[in-house]
Amino acid sequence: MTLLVNEAEVRELLGMPMAIAAVEDVSKKQAEATVMVHPRRRFELPEKGFFHYMAALDTSAGYVGMKQYTYVKGKLVFLVTLYSVATGELVALIEADYLGQLRTGAASGVATKYLARKLAKSAAIIGTGGQARTQLEAIHNVRMLESVYVYGRDKERRSRFCDEMGDKLGINVYAMESAAAAVEHAEVICTATTAAHPVLFGKDLPSGAHINAIGANHAHKQELDEEVVGKANLIFVDSLAQANQEAGDLIIPFAKQPERWAEVKELADLVDGKVAGRANDSQITLFKSNGIASWDLAVAIKVYGLAKEKGLGRELPLFAKGN
Repeated sequence: MTLLVNEAEVRELLGMPMAIAAVEDVSKKQAEATVMVHPRRRFELPEKGFFHYMAALDTSAGYVGMKQYTYVKGKLVFLVTLYSVATGELVALIEADYLGQLRTGAASGVATKYLARKLAKSAAIIGTGGQARTQLEAIHNVRMLESVYVYGRDKERRSRFCDEMGDKLGINVYAMESAAAAVEHAEVICTATTAAHPVLFGKDLPSGAHINAIGANHAHKQELDEEVVGKANLIFVDSLAQANQEAGDLIIPFAKQPERWAEVKELADLVDGKVAGRANDSQITLFKSNGIASWDLAVAIKVYGLAKEKGLGRELPLFAKGN
């Protein structure tokens, strides 16, 4: 039987600390080569739509999975399929909108844990959508924030974000009139936008900041200007193969300096201790996140296990004999 877990059940089962632990654990496995990742691929659909798919295998956990999603007429539809390695059976279908938001936030939480100043207490969030919310939640889980500065183009949405996240996390969240004002006193900066052109500029970057850049996952898009990337002392990505295909924040500036790709390391190797992280409080560190299937797989495995344990989801008689 295949277990169908819907969006509401995922929200009931999954929390940020669990997601951070899952992403950190799968990152170690990725560094040890017990987890394998296939980068995202896309079909461009008529009417400016896209179909995306990405896959990962966790040999130690015994699961292989794929996330597939469409973007058509401004709407995103996400699904994770989970298979047993031992039997080849499709064990779960998991609606994955919130799952994706949480795992992306969790990855930035892991990057912040390993790269931000140890005593960082302030953050800036550029963007006010669902991804921005889980970014802030994850950062607060690994650094006890006291002040957060937020900028988004829509003033009303920006104000609502600050009120809701301030209440949820019990911290001071301030609406700012510009991205420059938001980052001025921030020790951790997150860009979580759909922008095609830079929203964070090197001239505004404070010394010692850690940056999580999670948007701009097309080769022609940038959230960071070239000066931000130029100032970064350490640059990490989730997957070098995927970054080479779609990390416009790196692809565009590195077109002039292709040798800089040799400086870029994978987050998994940092988590596993194979490469060094921040050496002092004045360094600028950057995590360019595109999102990889191993994160989806790790979190989906948690959701599937908890759903079975708690009796959630509904069994579908797929591939049953006699069908």
